[in-house]
Amino acid sequence: MTEVLLSTSSVFPEPTSSAFEMAADLGYDGVEVMVWTDAVSQDASALKGLSKHYRVKVGSVHAPCLLVTQRVWSPDPWERLRRAAGLAEEMDAPIVVVHPPFAWQRDYARRFREGIAELRMAFGTVDFAVENMFPVRMAGRQFIPYSPGYDPTDVGFDAYTLDISHCAASRRDPLAMADTMGAALAHIHLGDGTGEARDEHLVPGRGNQPCAELLSSLARRGFTGSVVVEVSTRKATSRAERRIDLAEALEFARTHLAAPSIVDRLA
Repeated sequence: MTEVLLSTSSVFPEPTSSAFEMAADLGYDGVEVMVWTDAVSQDASALKGLSKHYRVKVGSVHAPCLLVTQRVWSPDPWERLRRAAGLAEEMDAPIVVVHPPFAWQRDYARRFREGIAELRMAFGTVDFAVENMFPVRMAGRQFIPYSPGYDPTDVGFDAYTLDISHCAASRRDPLAMADTMGAALAHIHLGDGTGEARDEHLVPGRGNQPCAELLSSLARRGFTGSVVVEVSTRKATSRAERRIDLAEALEFARTHLAAPSIVDRLA
């Protein structure tokens, strides 16, 4: 069975600890720790304590790659990736999620592909799954803040994270992107979108992306990774409303992971 994890970012603005509590309460298979300014998200001892207390494992670690986390641990992006991998090793998590470099990180971008391969060799039990991103549209114009672009398959890596909400924001077909990623598809970020020029991270089923079709196709694709619910609940008016959203997302994931794809049904 494909495991369904809860991203700790899905409970924001609640803290990291709340994600463990919510995951345990709702029956998720584990959490993905988004490393950010919350000190608990950076601390292996604290995370181990939460994991033991709630009996919820850490299944993956999202490295601090956001604009707001450029100073977490270190201003050096390579050091942040090493620290994220070390945290993943301590938590027995097999995946570190990584974003492509920002365009202004020229030295980092220049060696990104080779550096990721070197880190994979250095941390033999951890895969670095590079995530698809999206362009930014403002005032009718579009620019790409990543180098060399927002689609990591244009460069080629050993492991990928496919983010469905990012596909919506970039107006790319996630099924086609999964085909391109092929056997290197290692990790899924499950969140919906409508094609708006922003990253929506809607509860799956509330947008127009083929979330159900992608999930039901994973078995046929030989997918052996995890599906991570990464949705925005920051507009929830109460914890009860946030819980309803996250329960709905979990039910959606499990329902469609268990369903055969249309290819399987026609076979």
